[in-house]
Amino acid sequence: MSYAIIRNDKLTRVDAQGSYIHNDRRSKGHSNKDIDPTRTHFNFWCKKNELTYIKEFDKMKKEYDLKGNIRSNSIIMCEMMITSDNVFFDKIGLEETIRYFRESYKFVCNYKNLGEKYIVSAAVHLDETTPHMHLVYIPVIHTKDKEGNPIDKICSRDFWKGRDSYRQLQNAFHEYVTSKGFDLERGLPVEETKAKHQKIEDLKKITNFKNTKKVLDNIKLELPEVPELKNIKKVMINRDKKIMNDIIKPKDNLINKLHQENIKLHKELSKQAVVIEEAEKYQKERDKIIADNENLHNEVDNIKAEYKEKEFNIEWKYTNRIKSLEKENSYLHKVVDRFKETIDKFITWICKKFDMGAENNLIRDFERENNILLDAEKQIKREERKKDLEMEI
Repeated sequence: MSYAIIRNDKLTRVDAQGSYIHNDRRSKGHSNKDIDPTRTHFNFWCKKNELTYIKEFDKMKKEYDLKGNIRSNSIIMCEMMITSDNVFFDKIGLEETIRYFRESYKFVCNYKNLGEKYIVSAAVHLDETTPHMHLVYIPVIHTKDKEGNPIDKICSRDFWKGRDSYRQLQNAFHEYVTSKGFDLERGLPVEETKAKHQKIEDLKKITNFKNTKKVLDNIKLELPEVPELKNIKKVMINRDKKIMNDIIKPKDNLINKLHQENIKLHKELSKQAVVIEEAEKYQKERDKIIADNENLHNEVDNIKAEYKEKEFNIEWKYTNRIKSLEKENSYLHKVVDRFKETIDKFITWICKKFDMGAENNLIRDFERENNILLDAEKQIKREERKKDLEMEI
C-alpha cells in the first residue's frame, strides 16, 4: 500500500534562497542527478511566484502589514514537500496525479486558516524520479495585539505550536486526500520510522543506493512446484501426511525463508536510509553556505560602491570648501592692504591740510594718547603678549 506523504521544513532567509534556486530550476548545473532536464517542461505550479522567495516575502510583509520581530536568522517561511511513491503515481496516471497535487494545495491553503494569499509558491516537479510538490508559505497566525486589535503575525513557533503538531498535520492530510478519492495509507509515525524528513534526491549521494536497487530488482521469488491434483488423488495411504510433507511444509518453509530475507533487506535499507538522511543534511548546509556566500559577496560589492560614492562626495565637498576659503582669504588680504594704503594716504592728507608737520609725529601722538597702535597687526601682537603676561601672573 502506498502512503500519503507530507513533510514540513522551516526556512531562514538563507534557506529560502537555496530552496528558490532548486524549486525554480535556477541552477545551471544540477547537483541532483535525478533531475532530467528534458522533462523539466512538464513541471507546473499550483501557484507561481513572480519574484525570488526573499523578494516575495518582503513584498507580502509590507502589502499585508504582517507583524513579527524578524531578525537576520529568523524563520520567515516554511516549505512543505508533498508526495507518495511511484507505484501510486503509475497506477493513477498523469491526470489524477495533477489532481492529487491540486487537492493537496487546497488542503494547505485552508490548514490552520492559513489563507492562499500567504502561499509564496507551489511548484510540482515531474522531472525527477518521483513526482512531488514544494509548497512554500509564510507561517502567519491570526491573533491580537496588546490593545486587542486583530493582527496577522509571522511566527513559525506558534503556527506549529505543540509537540504533536506534525502528527496532527499527517492525520489531517491523510483524511483530506482519502476523502477526495485517493487510496492511500497514512504515513508512518516518526517514532517508528526514525526518519528526519530529508529530501529524496540527497538519499543517493554517499551510499550504494543504485547497487542496492539493482539487487532488489534482480531478486526472484519462486514458489515450489505444487503436485497436481490428479497425483494427490493417487495417494491412498498416509494421505494427510503426504499432503503435509509435499505441499504445506515446503510452502511454509519458503514463506519463512522469504520473510527472513525480507527482514535482512529491510534492515540493510534502513541503515542506508539513516546514512543518506545525514548526507542530505550536509548537502542542505552546503547549499546554505553557497547562498550565504553569494549574499555576502553582493553585500561587500554594495558596501564598496557605497564607500566609493561617499569618498568621492567627501573629497568633492572639501575640495570646494578649501577653494572657497582660499578665495575668501585672498579677498581679505586685498581689503587689508587697501585699508592700510588708504590710512597712510589719509594721514598724509591730514598733515598737509592742517599744516601739522610730519605724519610720523601725528601717528606717534595718536598712539600715545589713545594707547593703541595704528598698525593693526602690531596691535594684535601686543594684546596677545599682554594676555600671556596676565596668565603667567
